Amino acid sequence: MSETPDPEVIELASKVFDLARTGDADTLAAYVDAGAPADLTNDKGDSLVMLAAYHGHAAAVSALLERGADADRANDRGQTPLAGAVFKGEDAVIRALLAGGANPEAGTPSAVDTARMFGKADLLELFGSR
Repeated sequence: MSETPDPEVIELASKVFDLARTGDADTLAAYVDAGAPADLTNDKGDSLVMLAAYHGHAAAVSALLERGADADRANDRGQTPLAGAVFKGEDAVIRALLAGGANPEAGTPSAVDTARMFGKADLLELFGSR
């Protein structure tokens, strides 16, 4: 196996990461349906779900989770998509992640820790009801 990544594979992966960042849920879903890994990660360990969540794209998050992506997959810094969504104040993404099985206690800091840090009592209540 070659140590040098195939430039076409790198180009395709970059395109898929961009789809997650821009929230193109339909095209992103089509790539995953065609065989792109739902849990594809970049060089920082950010998954497609993390990128979609951080950029506020609930429909893209849901599409990925429906296709088997891990809602709790942490990046290389231990951050989860749910904690990122709490940090960014993305309520629709938070709800999509919770509906997809995200654990508010996962990651470092966890979504619970992040909600506490920013005084988001409504989210702490939501997490507590799970």
